[in-house]
Amino acid sequence: MRAHRPHALRFMLALLAGLGGAVCPQARAADPIAIQLSFDRPIDAVAAPFVIAQESGLFSAEGLSVTSSAAANAQEAMARVATGASDFALVDINMLIRHRDKEKPDSPRAKAVFVLFNQAGYSIIARKSRGIQALGDLSGKSLGVVEGDPAAKFWPAVARQNGINLSTIKRSVISPAVREPMLSAGQVDAVTGTSFLSAINLKDRGVPADDLVLLKLADYGSEAYGYSIVVNPAFAAAKPEAVKAFIRATVGGIQLMIKEPTLTVAQVVSRMDGGSRELELERLRAILRDNVLTPEVRRNGLGGIDTTRFEKSIEQLAEDFKFSKRPAAADIFDGSFLPPLNGRLIN
Repeated sequence: MRAHRPHALRFMLALLAGLGGAVCPQARAADPIAIQLSFDRPIDAVAAPFVIAQESGLFSAEGLSVTSSAAANAQEAMARVATGASDFALVDINMLIRHRDKEKPDSPRAKAVFVLFNQAGYSIIARKSRGIQALGDLSGKSLGVVEGDPAAKFWPAVARQNGINLSTIKRSVISPAVREPMLSAGQVDAVTGTSFLSAINLKDRGVPADDLVLLKLADYGSEAYGYSIVVNPAFAAAKPEAVKAFIRATVGGIQLMIKEPTLTVAQVVSRMDGGSRELELERLRAILRDNVLTPEVRRNGLGGIDTTRFEKSIEQLAEDFKFSKRPAAADIFDGSFLPPLNGRLIN
């Protein structure tokens, strides 16, 4: 990541000193710990907390030197963490669950240590002009389903909860590359996707905003969490304080992006190839509203899980995924690296 820092961000860093250098004076005096961070997709507003934490100096104040790169997909990002090529990865926690189920029993088990998206953005994105305004309207319509997409994996459980007979919906398996083009061209009536990616990208493709219908699965009973920080198990065992420092800086980055979304997006777009500030600002605001600043987070702070809810989400995932051994919440998430509650509450 590049290191130019706007004056406003330096000012914000001073205000947030308690989240950065003030917490870890010994780390500043020592050589910084090199950290490799992988994203599961090219940088956009999803990566905003890490970009702003880097630019504002929160990582360096914690004694960390963070280098980030984008993997081709979630599977590659998780493979990097499993092999130690990356120390951390930002991936969907349900992709982690499915990946872990395929691993050999004696292989090192990566865990999530911080939940960024308290509520997953899994959605059905549809067109009003195709006669869809609510979930029940999908009967008799065509649905483009991206195979392996987490939204598609939770759709059967949500359909069952809402009394929808899946046999009445024409299901077409499509690739991620044609999801938005097919819906835009009217080749399908709806698609599975995410609220912060597909829905916003469709408006960028020229689909009228008033013709789009966003049916968020969370509004229909999905319990799923979303993007999370996953850590290499050997790194976590050898350098637990570095894991805690990385999470503290990430929390500081989230606080900054809440306070300064426009400046945050400027930093994100500077790392994108042809990125749009307007589009990424819309994406960031949607992420904050729908995925990060949920009622659960406002009550319980950033980064953690509600174990009962998490277990329910695993049950829902199991309706469309055959586990070799169904995991418990403790198998997937380790909250021992989280800061105390008062360090995770939204200011």
